[in-house]
Amino acid sequence: MQIHSMWDDYPTLKKDLAKTLDLMSSSISLPNKEIEQTIIELFHSGGKLLRPAYLLLFSELGKKTDKKKSIALAAAMETLHTATLIHDDIIDEAELRRGVTTLQTKFDKDVAVYSGDYLFIVCFKILIKYTDSLRSIKLNTASMEKVLLGELGQMNTRYHIDITVEEYIQNISGKTAELFALSCFLGYYENGGSATVADTCREIGKSIGLAFQIVDDILDYSQSEKNIGKPVLEDVKQGVYSLPLICALEENKTFFEPLLMKKDKMTNEDTMKVHQGVIDFGGVEKAYELADHYTKKALDLIQKLPNNKTNTKQTIYDITKNILDRKN
Repeated sequence: MQIHSMWDDYPTLKKDLAKTLDLMSSSISLPNKEIEQTIIELFHSGGKLLRPAYLLLFSELGKKTDKKKSIALAAAMETLHTATLIHDDIIDEAELRRGVTTLQTKFDKDVAVYSGDYLFIVCFKILIKYTDSLRSIKLNTASMEKVLLGELGQMNTRYHIDITVEEYIQNISGKTAELFALSCFLGYYENGGSATVADTCREIGKSIGLAFQIVDDILDYSQSEKNIGKPVLEDVKQGVYSLPLICALEENKTFFEPLLMKKDKMTNEDTMKVHQGVIDFGGVEKAYELADHYTKKALDLIQKLPNNKTNTKQTIYDITKNILDRKN
């Protein structure tokens, strides 16, 4: 089992994340044991586990913390997240995820589609067993809808060189930020937290998710494939334009248009020109500014959270502050 090294300074949380992965694995039961094992290996492939980590941390702020239930809810959130990753890989025709061969590459797209669908069911089975509130179930259903709408929104803007920053934010609000928001909300609310503060937790999670995705997109322009575990700039060939490129397009569309109009026929030389252009025209710097905006918004809201004996609020603050500094 691999738990990301970012949690080494938080031994209790790291232990609970290990239990979360164990529950996820034990919830998988398929007739085809090779596919079952591949899904379990994906669970344990070294992802950051940010969503379950935030859920577990926010659960400590509730009035009636139930560790067993919180671990189950964390498992449900990460299972849902994994389902979306499997579907992402199918759409993107990705060969690697976290440095591991994807399901759709190892088997085929049909197997991957059904595997992702199966994980949606596993997520709800865990939720139904451990969730006390009908509101939480409704929110989870609404969140799944927002995630899918974000994916569809991204597909609708493929190869659109006129895509705006606002459209990008709308897409990632569903595609990425929604699960962060739901994790923070469920962690607090399902452990005896008030509805009012739970709504603040949800806003914190949304801002964290937006910042996280923007930084993730920036890494395509600052890190190698080896460091981030997936092919860099493949999204550009697929017509998915992230914030650094969108910001650079606003500065000099003339430079990028001939390259981007080649669509999936872009060569490696073309993508390198795009890469350098994004840097030269300030796309990375502008993207960092927006990531910083959302991170600061989250940090300000975190200061309003209730205190507890273990100073969980400070832990949440420190982890969130470090999001902008990550290198992979």
